[in-house]
Amino acid sequence: MYDVLVDQTPIEQAIMRTQVPNLFLMPSSVDLSSADVELVDDQRRVLRLRKALEELNNFDDEFDYVLVDCPPSLNLLTLNALAASQSVIVPLQAEFFALEGLSQLMLTIREVRQSLNPILKIEGIVLTMFDGRNNLSQQVEQDVRENLGDLVYSTIIPRNVRLSEAPSFGMPAILYDHRSRGSVAYQKLAAEFLRRENRRVQEPT
Repeated sequence: MYDVLVDQTPIEQAIMRTQVPNLFLMPSSVDLSSADVELVDDQRRVLRLRKALEELNNFDDEFDYVLVDCPPSLNLLTLNALAASQSVIVPLQAEFFALEGLSQLMLTIREVRQSLNPILKIEGIVLTMFDGRNNLSQQVEQDVRENLGDLVYSTIIPRNVRLSEAPSFGMPAILYDHRSRGSVAYQKLAAEFLRRENRRVQEPT
C-alpha cells in the first residue's frame, strides 16, 4: 500500500491471495508510516486512497467488501480511509479513555462528511478487549449502549490469549484456533454485520 499511495502504483499489483477462499489482502509495511511526510506537498494527498480504490471497479464485482484497517490515530492515513469509505466500524476498547477517543473520532467523521465524503456514516461500534469480570468494562458497555443504542453491535470481542498469539505465528485467529473464544466472537461479529447489511438492503427507501 506504500507503493499505491506514495508512488501511485496500480492497486491490482498490491492485491494478494490468501489461504482463505475469497479473501484477498493489500498488505503494507513500516514504510507507510512515512507517508505523511512524503505526501506533504500534494494538495490532494487525502484522496490518494479513494483514487486507488476506484480502480477496483474494473474487477467485475469480484469484491463484495473492501475493509480498510486504520492505525489508532487520526493521521493522514486515517483521513485517506475516511475519505474513501462508505462507512466506519469503530473498535472500542472497554476502557475509560477509549470513550474520549470515540468522541474525537465522531467529530472527525462529521468534519469529513461535510468536507470530503458526504456519504460517510458510522456502520457500528464493536466493544473489544472486554473482560466481563471487570466492573469498568461493564460500565463502559452500559454507557455506550445507553448513548449510542443500535449503533453498538450485540457481539462483544473478549480478551483472549489466542487472539494475541495468532499474529506471532503469521496467521489470522480463525485459522490459528477457530474454536477459541476470540475467534468465535469474530465469526459472530461477521454474521451480525451481514445480517445488518441484508436488513438495510431490504428496507424500503
